[in-house]
Amino acid sequence: MLYVERSVDGKIIALHNAPTQSAQEEKSLIDEEVLAFMNSNDSWKQMMALSDLATIRIVEDLVDILVRKNVIQFTELPEHAQKRIMERKRIREKIASHDLLVDDII
Repeated sequence: MLYVERSVDGKIIALHNAPTQSAQEEKSLIDEEVLAFMNSNDSWKQMMALSDLATIRIVEDLVDILVRKNVIQFTELPEHAQKRIMERKRIREKIASHDLLVDDII
C-alpha cells in the first residue's frame, strides 16, 4: 500500500511507503489516480526503488527461515550475498536498538 499526500486542492503531490502526518490516505499502486500521478511526474523509478526495498526484505526473511529450518546453510550462499545480508542485518539491529548515532551512519 501507498500513502497519498495531497495539496489543498486535493491533487496528489507525493506518495509514501509509510503513513506520515501529511499522508494518511491509503491507495494501491494500481489505483488510477496513483498511476496518473506517477505518469505525470515520471515517478516510476522511485516506485521501483520502494518495491525493491520491500522485496529485499522479503528475500532476507526467506533466507532466515530456510536457514532456521535447515533447508539451506547460510554458507551455501555466495560469499557476496552472505556479506550483504549480514551487513543489512547489522544495520537493522543497530536501528532497532535505538543506539543509532549520526557518527554510526557516517
